[in-house]
Amino acid sequence: MGGTEACAVVAINDGAENYAYPPEVIFEINEQDIASYERAAELLNQSGINVVCLQHEFVIFGGSAGGHILALLRTLKMPVVTTLHTLLRDPGPEQQRVMEALIKVSARLVVMTERGRRFLREIYNAPADKIDIIAHGIHDVPFEEPDRFKTLFAVDDRPVLLTFGLLSPNKGIEQVLNALPAIIAAFPRTVYLVLGATHPNLVREHGEDYRLGLERLAKNNGVEQNVIFYNRYVDLLELKDFIGAADVYVTPYQNERQIVSGTLAYAFGAGKAVVSPPPTGTPASCSIMDSACWFRSATAMPSPAKCAICCATNPAG
Repeated sequence: MGGTEACAVVAINDGAENYAYPPEVIFEINEQDIASYERAAELLNQSGINVVCLQHEFVIFGGSAGGHILALLRTLKMPVVTTLHTLLRDPGPEQQRVMEALIKVSARLVVMTERGRRFLREIYNAPADKIDIIAHGIHDVPFEEPDRFKTLFAVDDRPVLLTFGLLSPNKGIEQVLNALPAIIAAFPRTVYLVLGATHPNLVREHGEDYRLGLERLAKNNGVEQNVIFYNRYVDLLELKDFIGAADVYVTPYQNERQIVSGTLAYAFGAGKAVVSPPPTGTPASCSIMDSACWFRSATAMPSPAKCAICCATNPAG
């Protein structure tokens, strides 16, 4: 702002409650109130800000396909750099319309993979000279044996699977719980750590029904002694400890169209074996490729088990 290197933040609220934001947040938008987007644009135009960096996910913003954000962007007098966290291979008409409008009003478009760049060019007809690839960042952590970290969570000498992030049905935790009997048959002391609070929107609408359902599934599958749920947020230092304790990181996403995963990047950057659905456009297989193992699909329940066993029996990757 005003020629300095300071960074101001405009936050999007879901309207359910007030949040205790740090001083960097200069304005709060109610996601469903289009007038608040327009007021935010007025404030930004009057604040001497040189560039606006938009972090885009369809579900963050109000309106059809998140289209309310366009009311802000079209009014701005400074360049907009849009980082696209989700790119759909098969967008609906409204998603296509919103994405094409975003491309038009953005001076630069940032994606995290070459696949994302290709989607922008082939599906959304974005100009090539607008697109920049900036790979997802990872934490600077040393490659260490997991034994020291396992002690922190009382899982010494046990093979550890880990999933972390806000819990919701699209995370696919059920797949791992259904795969665990086969994994435990091969490695009886395996423990699966599920780290993360239930998504607040899910809690608001349904309480903890989803998490309780996962716990019932573990019990019904006879694996409740091999699953530990950590129902909380953790800071970065503690997250690094959890990642350090893992032997295999699992991202059992239901949505195979997802082309970027921050949690997968963190685990991969820490040198962990990874079991995940194949990224969009990747030939489906179950083989270790650069320490990653892609399982077939959200409907192929035995595959996560096969991949986890494959990782465990091929530790060198």
